[in-house]
Amino acid sequence: MQIRDVPEDVHAVLKSRAALAGVSLSEYVRGELARVASRPTPEELLARIHARGPADLGETPEAIIRRLRDALE
Repeated sequence: MQIRDVPEDVHAVLKSRAALAGVSLSEYVRGELARVASRPTPEELLARIHARGPADLGETPEAIIRRLRDALE
């Protein structure tokens, strides 16, 4: 993979962070890419939530709030 036209300021920040981490720029960027790829995008997260369907709380939200308030008293 090659990335062209990386702005100089971005390159400098990444190079500095790699040096602070004690790794090469390639290693640092590879790790950052792996971290980004491991997290779902907002769209993927929304699709997962919708796929689960509605939650069954077993009681109404009002009853849950009432029960929790009563427990604090």
